[in-house]
Amino acid sequence: MTNRSRFRIRRKYIVATLALTALAAGVAAYADDDSHGRDFHFWPGNLVVSRSVYDNNASNVQVGQVLPPNCPAASGACGDATGAPYDGTYPYVWNNDIYDASFGITSRIYLDQITPNGWLIDTLEVPNSMRPTAHEGELVTSFSSKSELGLHLSLDGRYLSFMGYVAPVNAIDVSNANTPLVVDNTNPDGNVAYRAVALVDRNGHFRFTETNAYSGNNGRVAIFNNVGGANVFYTAGNAGNGSNPQPDGVVLGAGTQYIVPSTLPEALQNPTTPTPLASFSITALGAKADKIGKDDNFRGMTVFNNVLYLTKGSGGNGVNTVYFVDTTGKACTNGVGVPAAGAALPTSALSYNAATLQTSGLPTNMCILSGFPSTPNKTAKTLAYPFAIWFADANTVYVADEGDGYAGGTDLYTHAAAQTTAGLQKWVFNKTTQTWSLAYTLQAGLNLGQAYTVRNYPTGNNVATNLPWSPATDGLRQITGRVDEDGKVTIWAVTSTISGNGDTGADPNKLVAIRDELSNTTAAGAANEQFVTLRSAKFGEVLRGVSFAPGTDKQGKGKH
Repeated sequence: MTNRSRFRIRRKYIVATLALTALAAGVAAYADDDSHGRDFHFWPGNLVVSRSVYDNNASNVQVGQVLPPNCPAASGACGDATGAPYDGTYPYVWNNDIYDASFGITSRIYLDQITPNGWLIDTLEVPNSMRPTAHEGELVTSFSSKSELGLHLSLDGRYLSFMGYVAPVNAIDVSNANTPLVVDNTNPDGNVAYRAVALVDRNGHFRFTETNAYSGNNGRVAIFNNVGGANVFYTAGNAGNGSNPQPDGVVLGAGTQYIVPSTLPEALQNPTTPTPLASFSITALGAKADKIGKDDNFRGMTVFNNVLYLTKGSGGNGVNTVYFVDTTGKACTNGVGVPAAGAALPTSALSYNAATLQTSGLPTNMCILSGFPSTPNKTAKTLAYPFAIWFADANTVYVADEGDGYAGGTDLYTHAAAQTTAGLQKWVFNKTTQTWSLAYTLQAGLNLGQAYTVRNYPTGNNVATNLPWSPATDGLRQITGRVDEDGKVTIWAVTSTISGNGDTGADPNKLVAIRDELSNTTAAGAANEQFVTLRSAKFGEVLRGVSFAPGTDKQGKGKH
């Protein structure tokens, strides 16, 4: 048997095995993280899951250490002299977030190659300060930053991309640091670090492109457009950790960016001013303007039929909803619409007037997708929390809803369980009305609000929050999917959590999967569908993104 045939799982076999509860029991442990020092190869048709592991070292933080590091007095937001209440021991270290709102610690990134039914094949460690490679560079994530490490295939399917920080492992508060060229003196986090896009090919070779975008916050996802002569990353994230008004560079470096890949080693790169790709302002809806730049706090992204879609699902400004970039300038009516037929993907950065940036912000060239929420967060009676999105076809899109993240009282579990739209939402398009509508939300098997145990994890209440340590699923974050030959879709998703942890982004979470009848549009027709758990993060681990491996086509098959 060849390597290719050994690791490619036949579609009929997947369909049969995915429904078995044995999947949950058979994948309890990860193999050793031993990717370095040997050949590595991604096999088309397999999945890749991004994972991070915290270096559980008490010396990472000193009790009494004043945080954030290098906090400028001008920010007026430096921690008091009592310093950090906890050292670097996991998971108690995340209670420091209560003292330092910018708290985080960088950690190593692993890419786990697994079969579609959850079995681990091997693991690739992303180069970092503990395993540097001079010709590739290095990259880390912020362990507790739940919105990071989304994975996406390039538009030709040959590469995988994601975002992180150019910083050493175990660095404190990098996720809210300024970037070198965009320094906000009102940001209490005095660190400086580039953000970067990672590109990895089928043989596990990395290229990193540094950027000054997302100063004060984080880059979350990246898609490499390398078709039709294009050579650009579309990225999504947020910027700013200081007061209002924000510096020009923060406004320019928020939201979605247009980044040309670098061919130089990291040490030789010299990124310039951020180049925004697109922007949205609630003034397009007739509403009063928000804080400049904060309507563009994007988290999820996908490309379908030559249209770039983004989601916003957090923050008090803007609208939590699904957007698309309108390259025609004709698709929106009062900020809402559907993509114009024959629209092209963006081929250049957004043009703007530097003289009016502080008063008017960037020009709007995005629309809310018709049918999705369009009421600004500040006046909406209920909020959505969309994260990743995946189109099954032109008339069906699945949206991962993270849940509201409530962990403010002893009712945190019952609150999570009562959510009706957290989980996997299925939206269908009405060609007559030209609008999308929510068909139903898949939740069965997610066990929303049901606490689960993690080996070696604390039990009982966290003394810092007086709430239970045990995590429970609150919704979904990253997703990917495939249309199967039997008329169903298979969707893989990474869960979000709530708990009494000082920072719930550091909770061990899960990889789950579900199959749904593509043609079905009623909740009754999906009554027997439920999620199965394929992998569970262990003590000191978090799962982040999920994608097919490089070389996989849009149907989830290998390219030959």
